[in-house]
Amino acid sequence: MPLDPDTTSKFGEEVALGVYWAIGVRSFRRFSTYRIATASGAFTNTVFGFILCGIYLTLWHERPGLGGYDVADALTFVWLQQGLLMPIGIFGATTTVELGERVRSGEIAVDLYRPTHLLLWWLSVDLGRAMFQLLVRGGAPLVVGALVFDLKFPSDPITWLAVAVGLVLGILVSFTIRYLVALSGFWITDTRGMEQLALLLSCFFSGTILPLVVFPGWLGEFARATPWAATLQVPIDIWLGRNPGGIASALMFQLGWLLVLLLAGQLTTSVATRKVVIQGG
Repeated sequence: MPLDPDTTSKFGEEVALGVYWAIGVRSFRRFSTYRIATASGAFTNTVFGFILCGIYLTLWHERPGLGGYDVADALTFVWLQQGLLMPIGIFGATTTVELGERVRSGEIAVDLYRPTHLLLWWLSVDLGRAMFQLLVRGGAPLVVGALVFDLKFPSDPITWLAVAVGLVLGILVSFTIRYLVALSGFWITDTRGMEQLALLLSCFFSGTILPLVVFPGWLGEFARATPWAATLQVPIDIWLGRNPGGIASALMFQLGWLLVLLLAGQLTTSVATRKVVIQGG
């Protein structure tokens, strides 16, 4: 008997989802092997958290209510920031750096032979990495900070749910930016220059250097409208309850940038893979 087309389609979708799930799980397990590096990184983030708290306390003592934050908001921002730097991939991430290197070396041809979508494959890899970093490393600095300082925490389940959604969207937006940077290697000799530029923009416009709410005038408005703001600043503001348009507006801002970047990623993938040129021959 011929197979029902709908049944065949559903079976194919289930198999595809199973493949990407397996990729994410394997990526999670891979990064879980770096226990010493993870512990060292959490310790480093904690030390930087105390350093930044000293700077922020001085700054907010001189300028109370700076950017609409009180002292508790500023200190909470520090510890959330330090816990989320690696999960979100503010300084780049191993997975997308590897993708850029594979494009440069020509090993990307192997990826293109796989019966999977290039973007979804690497997204699954990055989500496995991010989930490990979030669960194992992300909370350590926050716990230490909460033991020393009076930090703010969401007070109701709806806000906790919004924080979780905001974090996932922030990770996805970060990935799509890094994915586009990695694919630039199809047109330039080496992606490392683009990676450094992306790192600079990410640090400045995500809220890594200072909360974007303290940026003055047009610079602040521009910074808060960039996709990098959706990676770190917006999820933290959801936690603090400091989103000007409310939680729904913040999540829609993230979702809007995610859709734009995913479309750009899909278009770039299609254009780049029509004619793969392996450098060196």
